[in-house]
Amino acid sequence: MNAGQGCFVAVVGPSGSGKDTLINWLKPKLESEGRVIFVRRAVTRDADGATEDHDALDREAFAAEEEAGRYAVCWEAHGLRYGIPAGALHHVEKGGIAIANGSRRALGDIETVFGKLLVVSLTVDRDVLARRLAGRGRETAEDIANRLARSDEALPADCRRVEIDNTGPVEKAGDAFLKLLQSEFGLTPPVSA
Repeated sequence: MNAGQGCFVAVVGPSGSGKDTLINWLKPKLESEGRVIFVRRAVTRDADGATEDHDALDREAFAAEEEAGRYAVCWEAHGLRYGIPAGALHHVEKGGIAIANGSRRALGDIETVFGKLLVVSLTVDRDVLARRLAGRGRETAEDIANRLARSDEALPADCRRVEIDNTGPVEKAGDAFLKLLQSEFGLTPPVSA
């Protein structure tokens, strides 16, 4: 991709693959890179400190925000509504890079709206994934089995994607993600502390 073009970078993967952990690891590494924003999604789920940092709304408030045009893209998954704020689209239109926890089901809509899309697909060993889901304490054994069954859900065949293994330490996947962003967009490597 051209280093001057804007792009939406969607981090996707099954529940428990470490999307939020990886994004949170990246944030301080890229805080001085003005072209990059980390998108704070709106979700119809209470903020609990254990999930992503998001704007928590009830369904009525979410619907009102959607009706007012405050979201560039919205979708439903796992009984929840999700929204990408319109500000992310404005950032990409100006040549910026917007990084967000995405959804495999919403990638077509995201690409249609944002134009340039790079999908970072996280893969995780199935046993590790099962342990992570159980460790969260949010789902029943049946919920975990259902999430594991969906973990192999295919991505759209035509999307541009890069797979990153996030089975091990977050630093390993994080370094791979940073190298990808540097090569794709010409970002300046972070200064080591």
